[in-house]
Amino acid sequence: MSTTVTASTIDPTRRRVPPYGGFNLTVPGIELRRMLRNRRTIIFTLVFPAGMFLAFGGQADWNDDAGHGNVAAYVMVSMALYGAALTAASGGAMVAMERSVGWSRQLRLTPLHPAVYILMKALLALVLGAVAITVVNVAGIVQGRPHMPAGIWVACAVLTLVCTLVFAALGVFIGYLVPGENAMQVLGPGLALFSFLGNVFIPLTEGSTIYRIAEFTPMFGVAEISRWPLTGDLGWVAVVNAVVWFAIFVGGAAWRMSKDTARV
Repeated sequence: MSTTVTASTIDPTRRRVPPYGGFNLTVPGIELRRMLRNRRTIIFTLVFPAGMFLAFGGQADWNDDAGHGNVAAYVMVSMALYGAALTAASGGAMVAMERSVGWSRQLRLTPLHPAVYILMKALLALVLGAVAITVVNVAGIVQGRPHMPAGIWVACAVLTLVCTLVFAALGVFIGYLVPGENAMQVLGPGLALFSFLGNVFIPLTEGSTIYRIAEFTPMFGVAEISRWPLTGDLGWVAVVNAVVWFAIFVGGAAWRMSKDTARV
């Protein structure tokens, strides 16, 4: 005996919600391919950090000891963090372009849960961050000057990758604050400034005035965490710094996302 389904038996008010809030790997895959096809992304977020590392390769003091390795290893980890941060932030900031063309508004018409949307952005940021970290580390291997035990090398790379989530959240936050392509015009110089002030590009003297200022910048905590396996030194200030800034960026992104109801 078969049952015939007619239009009168279908409740038009019911909406079939997909499992896991609509999570799937298709959307992050499409965004990843779109990012990797963008030449500006490839140059400024993948090639540029590795180029900076190689450009400083002639420094005579790079063979000096630094924790469980040498100065070259210290610089390599720092450049990998900068590249991953810039790449992850640019991935998050793509929401600005999505808003400008009305894509985010279209997503609101689907069963996709906002938290799942942010999760997919985080996964994209992790993948892009991993690519950036790999590029800088490969540059270090090819150059041959960084020296540290293999286990510490891997640990630094993994911690750097985890820390990129802070800047993925920053990218999403800025993407909801700034319209269109202006997002990267804010993030690019901003992250460079934070890197200078946050003990990433230039090692700062502990206890100095500029060091005290650096402790309040978004780059300081994640830089200390990323280099922790190499330096063997991680203060509670750095951990609190990273957690607080991550909470601020996630909270800001969630707040702006809740307010974003119109096409800009």
